Amino acid sequence: MDVAGQDSEPPLEIAGLFEDAHGDLALGDLEVATEKYRRCTQLAPDFFDGWHALEMTLMKTGRFPEAIEAGLRAVALRPNDQLAWSSLSMCYVRNGQIKEAESAGAKARILSWGAKLKPEPPPAAPSIGQ
Repeated sequence: MDVAGQDSEPPLEIAGLFEDAHGDLALGDLEVATEKYRRCTQLAPDFFDGWHALEMTLMKTGRFPEAIEAGLRAVALRPNDQLAWSSLSMCYVRNGQIKEAESAGAKARILSWGAKLKPEPPPAAPSIGQ
């Protein structure tokens, strides 16, 4: 279990693919890692770690709007995950969306104090090349 009290292991059907993507990331092959993480999210749309990893590789490759979409999926799955909100804030900053970055950053700070966020209606589900 992770700090949010949820399993951090990938679903069995994609465990190998997710681990392969980590290997590609470690070797610096961001494009291959991105496509493998994207495939993980296609096969398991509720897999938080897949969305978060996809967000990070998209951000590192400069595809900020897509990274934001993946980050929104991650925070929709775990609305009280501090790292998810912090990462989303970084993506917004890199995309020049300062107001949105400040809002996401504020949510991360609230969570760092041990508070929980009030449930909000989920944002429209983005579709990232699926």
